[in-house]
Amino acid sequence: MLTQQKIILSPKRTLCIRKYNPERRNSMKESILNNKRLLIVDDEPDVLTVVEGEITEACPDSTIEKTTSHEEATKLLKTKEYDLVILDIMGIRGFDLLETAVKRKFKVVMLTAHSLSTEALKISHDLGAHAYLPKDKLGQLVPFLEDVLKEGFVTGWKHLLEKLEPDFDKTLGHNWKTNAGITYWF
Repeated sequence: MLTQQKIILSPKRTLCIRKYNPERRNSMKESILNNKRLLIVDDEPDVLTVVEGEITEACPDSTIEKTTSHEEATKLLKTKEYDLVILDIMGIRGFDLLETAVKRKFKVVMLTAHSLSTEALKISHDLGAHAYLPKDKLGQLVPFLEDVLKEGFVTGWKHLLEKLEPDFDKTLGHNWKTNAGITYWF
C-alpha cells in the first residue's frame, strides 16, 4: 500500500510525498545508489527526513550526511568526498553551495518548492547542477538520482526534462523551455 507524508512548507503550501511501498523493496533491483556517499542540505528538517527515508528505503547501503545549515554544508563540501549532493535552493543559499560542490566535481541535484521557476532552472543548469527537481517529486527521487549517476551531464538533463516536461508545462507555462534557454542547451 502506498502511503503519503505531508510537509508544511508555509501556511499556504503543503507538500504531499508519496512514500515507497515497503512491500516493493524486495522486488526492487539493486540500486546504483548503494555504497554511495550522499550529502543532503535543506533548511527544513522534515524534508531532510523524507529525502533520507526515500533513499535509505531503496538503497540501505548508501551513506547519507545531512544538514540544515549553509555553514555546515560549506564545511562538509570542502572537507569530505561525495558521490552525489542534494541541495535545496532557498534558505540555505543553494546556488552558493552548488558552486562550491561543482568546484569539487561533485554531481549535484537541486531540489525546490519555492524556487520553481525558469530562472532558477537556468541558473541551476548553468552553474553545473546535474538535475533540478520539484519537491513534489520526492516520491520518485531515487530513480532521478540513479539517472544522475548513470548519465552524463547533457544526456542526464535531456532525460530529466523529458520526464518532467508535462509537469513543467503545467507549473512554468508552455514557453518554459524558451524562457529558460533550453533550446540552446542541446
